[in-house]
Amino acid sequence: MLLSPHAPWWAILLCLAAAVVLPTLIGLERQVNNKSAGMRTHALVGLGAALFVVVGKYGFSDVLDINLVRLDPSRVAAQIVSGIGFIGAGLVFVRRNKVRGLTTASSIWLTAAVGAAAGAGLVLYAAFVTAAYFLIVLAYSKVLERGRLFGRRYHVLQVQYVDGTGALREILQTCTRQGFQILGFNTRPVPEGGGTMGRLFNTESLPESARLVEVELEIEGLGPKDGLLSELARLATIAAVTFDDEIE
Repeated sequence: MLLSPHAPWWAILLCLAAAVVLPTLIGLERQVNNKSAGMRTHALVGLGAALFVVVGKYGFSDVLDINLVRLDPSRVAAQIVSGIGFIGAGLVFVRRNKVRGLTTASSIWLTAAVGAAAGAGLVLYAAFVTAAYFLIVLAYSKVLERGRLFGRRYHVLQVQYVDGTGALREILQTCTRQGFQILGFNTRPVPEGGGTMGRLFNTESLPESARLVEVELEIEGLGPKDGLLSELARLATIAAVTFDDEIE
């Protein structure tokens, strides 16, 4: 659907709606994978970019009608490309000499392009790019992981365990046994009533007076993530586990 120079209001609203729906799908994938920018951020970026394009195309029609100025709508899109960079820059960080957040920053940049295309009436192309995004981040990762082309992967593992039971030593040994190198870790007590987090729970076998401690480990290696999770699940002194995927 390509908008004409005198598009009706409902067609413009339809384009703005597409600029919300398509970026929201991109943001949903980021949020499901616990990344720093989720559905709200992507939806707002896409909608804002779309509105800028709509303003560039239709916001000055009253001036153009009387031939006071000449309008170049492409200048608005060019400013979006450079202006959106400040959000992407805030998502990129360095941790232990490793650059993280590049994929999420790229998704923000791509979301602005999707929103701009939707605002310009190029909804079909915006939908195609959204579908291509899911192909890249989902299918590519599976292919590279199976072919071992990704190299050593970096993960953040958070585990809650019963203090004073030697569980930390068992956790470290399990990670090493599964082919992961431990880059560093830190521990902190879990406040009373703070609850547990994560995917695995052994709360029924834990004593009521058990004092929980949470350890966050930075690990790297080629070992399978599911294998490590299953091994940790067998430890009776572990209350919960959260395993973030590779930080991107």
